[in-house]
Amino acid sequence: MGHQRIKIAKIEVKNHLQVTFSKRRFDLFKKASELCTLCGVKIATIVFSPGRKVFSFGHPNVEFLVDSFLPRNNTNNNPIANNSLQLVEAHRNDNVCGLNLQLTQILGEVEIEKKRGESLDQMRKTSQSQCWWEASISQLDLQELE
Repeated sequence: MGHQRIKIAKIEVKNHLQVTFSKRRFDLFKKASELCTLCGVKIATIVFSPGRKVFSFGHPNVEFLVDSFLPRNNTNNNPIANNSLQLVEAHRNDNVCGLNLQLTQILGEVEIEKKRGESLDQMRKTSQSQCWWEASISQLDLQELE
């Protein structure tokens, strides 16, 4: 049947609320991960459960992103460490860009092969319908046997 739209309303039953949160949290983090992979972006997602627990997902990591927008007083202002982190991040971004390029190429090849397969299937069906006399006698109908 597929996914059905549900009305957005506050869920009052605690058990239903917890189950729904668990399912949606996974989907939310999955979408955030896909955005990171496909777009090469930095992202931090922080959610609070109905039980007041904190869950987070971040790329490259949540602490790094939070510190870049909300610097703490006790952060390490060591320029060597910051430069090293920037080099690691640049290398990671380069790898992600390369992998995204490979993914795009492979998806293009898959699409071409799917079209080729559909074309071959159509040719096979056309060929089979034109050569009906080569079919097994048990597969032929009365009109073809006459």
